[in-house]
Amino acid sequence: MPVTPAPRAMILAAGYGKRMRPLTDRTPKPLLEAGGRPLIEYHIEALRDAGVGDIVINTGWLGEQLPARLGDGADLGVRLHWSHEDTPLETAGGIRRALPLLGEAPFILVNGDIWTDYDFRRLAALGEGDDAHLVLVDNPAHHGDGDFHLTGGGRVSDNAAPRLTYAGIARLSPALFERLDDGERPLAPLLRAAIDAGRVSGEHHRGHWWDIGTPQRLTELDRFLAGRRR
Repeated sequence: MPVTPAPRAMILAAGYGKRMRPLTDRTPKPLLEAGGRPLIEYHIEALRDAGVGDIVINTGWLGEQLPARLGDGADLGVRLHWSHEDTPLETAGGIRRALPLLGEAPFILVNGDIWTDYDFRRLAALGEGDDAHLVLVDNPAHHGDGDFHLTGGGRVSDNAAPRLTYAGIARLSPALFERLDDGERPLAPLLRAAIDAGRVSGEHHRGHWWDIGTPQRLTELDRFLAGRRR
């Protein structure tokens, strides 16, 4: 019986982090620290512990600092592959650029500006004919309307209520991007088209999840992590 290769993963780390200024004037957002460690290290170690050995990281603003800090990933027990963007490509454009590093199998996608206790070993494989599996969370105060509806059967809908928030965690098929032109391309339209076609499953993570979109939220996360260490 053929052996199924371990999935690869991509961490999105190329954004400007404009809402985090002045913290991001000299430091890329994924290297901002909470709990005494860079945000991106939490993802790398969680993916490693879930059996992911190869992780692609896209870089943009101050991007040279990321490989300078993390190297090839050996110190963290993984192999890191770098995809640098000279100009911003948004999420789908950055994934499209990185596809040669991600391979042909469905891969895990993680936003670099979140923190979560989600166990990546739980991330479901894609069902036959599906393009994506999304992790959804309860709506935070700053995003009360949510993004998508999750049916009782684990399917994602864009035209029903109640709605949950996309956590920035997914398993995606490379086929979702095969017809995408190079350049700056957002991910949301691709996901919504796949949802409308009935090709997206999902799950509800009820554990901890933080969207680190402001300096205040970073400070709150730092306090939370300090409390967990006591």
